[in-house]
Amino acid sequence: MTLEANPIPLFKIDWDQSDISNAIESITRGSYWAKGPFVSEFESNLENVLNVKHALVVNSGTTALVAALKALEIGRGDEVIVPSFTFIATANAVRLVGAEPVFADIEADTYGLDPDHVRSQITDKTAAILPVHCYGTSCRIDKLCEIADKHNLYLLEDAAEALGAEYRGQKLGTFGDIGVLSFCQNKIVATGEGGAVITDDDDIAQRIRLYRSHGRVSENYFESASSGQYADVGTNIRMGDLPAAIGCSQLDRLPDLITGRQRVASQYTEKFENLEGVHPHTPMREATHVHQLYTIELGNTVNRSNVIETLADRNISSKVYWDPAVHGTSYYKESKETIPNLPVTEETSQQVLSLPMHPNLSSCEITRVVNAVKDAIQ
Repeated sequence: MTLEANPIPLFKIDWDQSDISNAIESITRGSYWAKGPFVSEFESNLENVLNVKHALVVNSGTTALVAALKALEIGRGDEVIVPSFTFIATANAVRLVGAEPVFADIEADTYGLDPDHVRSQITDKTAAILPVHCYGTSCRIDKLCEIADKHNLYLLEDAAEALGAEYRGQKLGTFGDIGVLSFCQNKIVATGEGGAVITDDDDIAQRIRLYRSHGRVSENYFESASSGQYADVGTNIRMGDLPAAIGCSQLDRLPDLITGRQRVASQYTEKFENLEGVHPHTPMREATHVHQLYTIELGNTVNRSNVIETLADRNISSKVYWDPAVHGTSYYKESKETIPNLPVTEETSQQVLSLPMHPNLSSCEITRVVNAVKDAIQ
């Protein structure tokens, strides 16, 4: 089949003149590119949006996870309960600090950790629970917090895909001891690469500050004649001023970015209504959905490969998040003594498909995507 003229990509970054103006201001300042005023402004704005005491930006969502685990002093000999239905960074971060990820199954409706299975995975070595808010909406975070409190465990929220989403009126990422965000190019707020750790705990925040900058006590290294004082072992995972500048302008538009995504998702869902074999991912009644991804779950009788091929033939991108799930990747299959039994994770992984999503997707483009899916399954 001949490709249609105009491609529909999986995502487009929403940018405007404010992003350019901030970037120019950062660049033309001619200094403070590593630790500049936009870094402090971005952190302060995140704290205001999320109503938290501390937002500490770093250079990726992955390093934010590592820094968060380090700040909780989780390491060798510890276990952290994680979903396998997630981007591999969630589990990798646990390994990178020397601890062991223990995979728990997910719920069929939320795609988040199943609280009952989490309980069954707790051992004397369990140090933390690390849930993921999948695709832009909440997992069963209230139940997971109760489990963590009962067993005296840390709760670290991976809210990389859910900036601005809420559960019962509270922002995701702010329920546990510590939360993590991502600003990768396809996220709600995009800085190219970037991440943040959010917490209300002063001690945890100070450990993050030290770890992200070589354990250096002062953050004004380039403003002092001193070589600095170093209180701990750390690394360099700081966010530069230029991505923070873009983050500031992007964050200013967060309500509009979310509204645009919700508009697109609403049109998709309306057009898929009553289409047998297609089930859009929807939030719990108490939760909002910011639709970092728009994902459908295909029925058992639908050939997902055929849907992907039909979309591609019509110049429409799609992507599977995630198949295989993390426990099925080569590294984790080879490094684990036993393969975990995660039936819901495996079934869901084989049925999900993410469609093009960005705030400015047009009604005509949405119709093209929906029609291609319909043609592929009928």
